[in-house]
Amino acid sequence: MTYVRSREAIGRLTPGHFGVTKYATEGSRSGEYNHHREPGIYVDLVSGEPLFSSADKYDSGSGRPSFTKPIAPAHVIEVHDTAHGMGRTEVRSSRSDNHLGHVFTDGPPARGGLRYCINSASVRFVHQDEMERQGYGQYISQVERI
Repeated sequence: MTYVRSREAIGRLTPGHFGVTKYATEGSRSGEYNHHREPGIYVDLVSGEPLFSSADKYDSGSGRPSFTKPIAPAHVIEVHDTAHGMGRTEVRSSRSDNHLGHVFTDGPPARGGLRYCINSASVRFVHQDEMERQGYGQYISQVERI
């Protein structure tokens, strides 16, 4: 799979998606994937880079999709964020450098203790039935654990 960050892909974003992937956070409980429960993976909206698996998704009560870990640590970049007078860790996609959300240390202890709090507007869902066809077959084993 080849990942891209092209003007064409960026040009397809709605103004809301563009704002969130560049610098914003969507409103709590407003994202389409907050209560999403289908098997599959969540990929970067611009580059298509695989980021999170439904097998690692859980309801944190934060009002945003939450995951215990990325599909591969190399697919996300963690950056210290001091915006809004807070010290926290921002999560960005490694290929397109899109803002995904933040990671916190209040996740389920039995699953590593991390909570990747991700904006629905930064990702696209690929259903398990479509993964092979869309070039994500190598990640199916991470989804089938559901």
